[in-house]
Amino acid sequence: MEIVDNGRGIAPDLLESIFIPFFTTDPGGSGIGLSLAQQIMQLHHGSIHVHSVEGAGSRFQLRFP
Repeated sequence: MEIVDNGRGIAPDLLESIFIPFFTTDPGGSGIGLSLAQQIMQLHHGSIHVHSVEGAGSRFQLRFP
């Protein structure tokens, strides 16, 4: 499954951190969304991958067994 947006994208130096619990760049964010999504995928023996280009958006791929 792919989820694609055309938002502002994620800076390359932040990509390694986006799945860390409580990491956020949003002042009003909690930083649990992507961490929780990754944990759920791993519990189901799946995976989640991200490809992002700053200024062009992001693509998240959820791979299920």
